[in-house]
Amino acid sequence: MTITTTPPSSPVRRGRVTGRLRIRTMPGRIRALAALAALAVLVVLLVTTLTVRDARDGLRVIGHDAGPQVVATGDLYFALSDMDAQLADALLIGGDPGLAGRRAAALRLYEQRRSEANGTLLQGSRLAGSDPTEQRNAQAMLDALGRYERLAGQALLTDENSRHAAGPPPSAVTALYRQATDLMKLDVLPKAYNLTLDNGTKVRRTYEAKRSAVLRGRIWVVLTGLLLIVVLAGVQVYFATRFRRLVNPFLALATVGTLVLVVVSVALLSSEAGRLRTAKEDGFDSVLALSRARAISNSAHADESRYLLDPGRADTYEQVYLDKSEAILYVPAGNLDTYYSLLDEKIGGSDFLGFYGTEAHHITLPGQQAALRKVLSGYQKVQNDDRTIRLVATGDRRRALTVKLAGGTDDFDAYDKALVALKDLHGRAFDQAIASGDHGLRGWNVTLPGAAVVLIILILAGVRPRLSEYR
Repeated sequence: MTITTTPPSSPVRRGRVTGRLRIRTMPGRIRALAALAALAVLVVLLVTTLTVRDARDGLRVIGHDAGPQVVATGDLYFALSDMDAQLADALLIGGDPGLAGRRAAALRLYEQRRSEANGTLLQGSRLAGSDPTEQRNAQAMLDALGRYERLAGQALLTDENSRHAAGPPPSAVTALYRQATDLMKLDVLPKAYNLTLDNGTKVRRTYEAKRSAVLRGRIWVVLTGLLLIVVLAGVQVYFATRFRRLVNPFLALATVGTLVLVVVSVALLSSEAGRLRTAKEDGFDSVLALSRARAISNSAHADESRYLLDPGRADTYEQVYLDKSEAILYVPAGNLDTYYSLLDEKIGGSDFLGFYGTEAHHITLPGQQAALRKVLSGYQKVQNDDRTIRLVATGDRRRALTVKLAGGTDDFDAYDKALVALKDLHGRAFDQAIASGDHGLRGWNVTLPGAAVVLIILILAGVRPRLSEYR
């Protein structure tokens, strides 16, 4: 007789059968629906958390890391260029007793700018943290500045010993100044500008990446939130059909809570994207551009002094002055006389380019238009003074210096104050946008997990009575 034995089913197969049987039972289905809803909650939590993190990273880089470094290096560029401008004025005045007060003021301002430049470099070094490239750049800047200061000190000492009258100094002084100003223009200032470019590129890339990520994340928050609402509504309908319960209050609360969370999250992310845009476009970009305009304006003003100080390079300094003027406010001119005339025609409108052309075509802040008009008016006066100085210099360079010191310096100071006021207007917009962004994100690292826990508890509380009916 043959005995047939049935092989025992494998544990894996038994597990699969048991799983199918559990899902086919009503408690199994209820648990599966609850797990699906809880999983959807976690997906919403994950997507929203990642998007909030992108917004926070963008604000950190733009508002607290690379952004402040760029502003600091912009101020550094101005301080360095003004050092050379004050040095030129001091050497041009020489030992003239009637202008001793002016010379002392120029030297005091030189020392002030030197202190500001050193302080800004130290600040930039601290902000660079452990980045070896930025640390090397800061050290190279300090070394180059030290070489410039040694040449400037030698030029001043030689000039004091010569006790020349106001006007071009002796050839020995001019030779030392040429070395110093060439070092400033060809080494120190380019290094400062490279620092600005490096950090500016980091800010732009971060802004583009993080703002795009926030806008994309906002869409995913909406989609995953709608998915969670559909799942909760589906569970609600299933319970209403199977158990003849019109509304499950806990699931209804979870649905409303999800809707509120999604709406609040989307509103927050929209606000954060807007604050990033305001900080970058209305604040950072304009502050950087106006800082450059201020530094170049100051350097051009110094070219007036260089033009009077060094007749051998007068033509070069005149062309450089035109190039810098066109960078600040561009009109198509091939020489300074044409530039003066076109400037007088265009200054009342916005038909020009350059830093001020960009500013004139991007009026977004209260008071910006009036502040810009004041800057343009001051700039026009500075150019009119320059025209007068050059006309007088063709006959008498010493008298041209007197004209420059009598009215040109005061007009330039007024223009510079107006420019600083416009820059500060954008700076306040930048600070307010960053502060608002930081405030808006405060507490969300706790709010989001807390909301997810509450929603899961509501889901479990909603399915628990139905499960208890099968015990």
